[in-house]
Parts: sequence; structure tokens; C-alpha cells
Amino acid sequence: MSAKRTVRGRLLSLQGVELNARQRIDAVDLLSRIPDRIATMFWFDPQYRAVLDRLAFGNEGARQKGRSALKSMTDGDIAFVVEEAARVLKPSGHLMLWTDKFSVASGHWQQWRRRARHLEIVDMIAWNKMRIGMGRRARCVSEFLLILQKHPSRAKGIWTDHGIPDAWSEQSDRGIHPHAKPYCLTERLIRAATKRGDIVIDPCAGSYGVLTACLASGRTFIGGDLL
Repeated sequence: MSAKRTVRGRLLSLQGVELNARQRIDAVDLLSRIPDRIATMFWFDPQYRAVLDRLAFGNEGARQKGRSALKSMTDGDIAFVVEEAARVLKPSGHLMLWTDKFSVASGHWQQWRRRARHLEIVDMIAWNKMRIGMGRRARCVSEFLLILQKHPSRAKGIWTDHGIPDAWSEQSDRGIHPHAKPYCLTERLIRAATKRGDIVIDPCAGSYGVLTACLASGRTFIGGDLL
């Protein structure tokens, strides 16, 4: 069923896209069906591999059989989705962008917002996955959530939960998906920076933790994945 309903007084008509549902759809196809400035939050967990390319262990096939079968996204692919996030977000809406320590420390992630300069970095959360990972020096146990806000950038009246720490420890359920993200953090951030009925978009939904959090909090989810 196509989505056609009123969301906060605006007619939302998305041919072939369902609301609050899992659907198999490419991110480019999904985003092409979404009008400008309708979302309050946009989640993006790109299929990047910058840190793995950097480390070049050479044994990925043997040790990473549980990883997603999806083809990795290029920097150009990621930059396109970030640009689309800026388009579909309302003013002062948030992009929640997952990345790794190499992309953060090297500034590599800045390439992804080169066509979306009106998205401003406003915060970052370090997620301790509570599992030891790879590393030639320090072992990887963390991922990073970059929080960007569309202009105008402001917190007052937008961000309601001021008790969220910038270092978050939570083990995700990799039985659901090999790249599952921390559900409790996801739901808390959605409640912190959106209101009931607001639209939250996740074009690379993976484990659909964002969908579950939206259903639990009364938000409207639009998203999908290829698997």
C-alpha cells in the first residue's frame, strides 16, 4: 500500500513507500520518493569500510563471514545520502551519522558533507560496544555517532533530554543483524530531538532498530534496506 496520509497538517504522498514498515528498497530509490523538508530526524549507518581498508589485515574473509553481504558504499555514495538528508530534513532537524574512529580522527567524514555545508556538526557520542575488536595498536571497541543539525542550529526548544552522556556503553544484539546499533541509545535520542508524529527516516535500516524505536515512541518511520 502506498503511503498517503496527513502528517502534522501536511499531505504526505509517497508512491510505493510504506510508513512504519520494513521494505526492501534501495536508498537512492527511497530518497527519490521523499519530498523536501518533511523529516525531523535522519539516521544513516553507511556501509563504509575505511578503517578496514586502513588496517588491511588480509584475513577479512575468514574472520568476517557474519558481516553484511551488501557491497560497500563509496565516499561518493555516502556524500549523496548526506546531501539528500539535508534536503529532506526540516530546518533544525538532525542527521545522526554513524562512523568509525579512523574517519573521525582523520577528518575523513568531512568529505561526506562537502555538498551539504548547511549541516553543522553539533555533537558526537562515542559508543562502547562492550566487545573487543581489531586493531594493530589500540583495539577497536567503539563506534562514533556524529550529530549534525540543519541550519538554523539551536538546542533550546529542539533537544529536550539533557541527561544523555557523550560516552555510551551498550551491547547490541548481533543475532538480529551483524551491524545492529545500540537500541536504547537510538530510542532515547529519537525521544530527545523529535515529537510524537514527527517523521524519522532511515534509508539503510539494517536491523530496523530505528523503526522499533519509532513505534515505541509514537514517531513515524520511513525507511528500508536491500536485505
